[in-house]
Amino acid sequence: MKKLYLLIGCLALTSACQSASATPQAEATPIATSTPPPTATVTQTFTSVPTLPPTTVPLFFIDEFNSDLGAWVSFQTGGEETPSVKLENDLLRIDLPSPNTWYYAIHNAHEYSSIFVSAEFSGTPAGSFGVICNYNESKGWYEFNIASDGTYSILFGQWLVEGIAQYTPIAIESTEYLKAGKLDYEIGLTCQNNILLPHINGKLFRKVDVTRYGLTEGKVGINASSFEEVPMIATFDWFKVEEPVE
Repeated sequence: MKKLYLLIGCLALTSACQSASATPQAEATPIATSTPPPTATVTQTFTSVPTLPPTTVPLFFIDEFNSDLGAWVSFQTGGEETPSVKLENDLLRIDLPSPNTWYYAIHNAHEYSSIFVSAEFSGTPAGSFGVICNYNESKGWYEFNIASDGTYSILFGQWLVEGIAQYTPIAIESTEYLKAGKLDYEIGLTCQNNILLPHINGKLFRKVDVTRYGLTEGKVGINASSFEEVPMIATFDWFKVEEPVE
């Protein structure tokens, strides 16, 4: 995923909030506990996007984007133009007209300490999509993102001050389950007991220990971003929140 990282140590910067091309430590097996990476950060400024008051939703649910977005709180960073966000043909459509633009939407109804979040999406092959868990304004959040270059990233984000965030890459790698130039996947992320379990098209492919970051609960959400080639059109078919997959 091409998000800008100001890396302290060994990671190089790209443009604002794009994925670094750093090479994280390789796994010995398809599912293995990751070795904590060197500290690496990026700062970025977020702009809140006004939303409707939250609507009542159950603890576990699937949002098929056929009603309203009242339970979502959104913001963007980067880009010279504001993304266009709308419900269209039972899809959440996000149009990113400017390069290097990142759109985030946090579901504001509940907080979770043990959760599996998943989403099905598609988009023009020049950007990235992701799901978010354990979002807490004061402590941080985790992201699992898939980029059109065939890589995935797992990130720890944290606010430095109001409007300025810091990211630490936990993993940035390629996998046999992704193809460069394609953005049409179902992805999922289990967040439970300081362990992250990322899934691609229903396949669990890694186990990541995130004890060092200390996030034990929070809200969930999604994100989409554009790279240099625009416009980037992203669509989410659905977003699901359920009990962790065993």
